[in-house]
Order: sequence, then structure tokens, then C-alpha cells
Amino acid sequence: MTNEYPLWFKSSYSGNGGADCVEVAHNLVPTHDLVPVRDSKVPAGPSLAVSAAAFAVFIESVKQ
Repeated sequence: MTNEYPLWFKSSYSGNGGADCVEVAHNLVPTHDLVPVRDSKVPAGPSLAVSAAAFAVFIESVKQ
């Protein structure tokens, strides 16, 4: 069962104790095809939701 609320996590590569990075939630991909992204320093602030395909392209671009 997929939770309808984002389950946020930080990258294991985030430096500075994880204080200065973004968080993503991939649990909404199966039901909504969305990957929410937010600023880890402002968890109650706004988030941006991108399509799973767009997020995959972004990740591949960062890896290069």
C-alpha cells in the first residue's frame, strides 16, 4: 500500500550532517507518477513535484 503523503528522505551523500540538501519522496511514483522535492532546511515550506521521468533525467544528468 502506498501512503498518499510524501515520505521524505535525504541523500546519503549530503554533507554537513545533511543540513544543506534537498529531500525527495519517491513513494508517490506508483500512484501519482510524481517525485516531490523540498529544501531540507525548511521542511514546512513549499515543495516542488516533478514527474518521475523528469526526475530520472535529472539524476542521470547529475551522475555525469
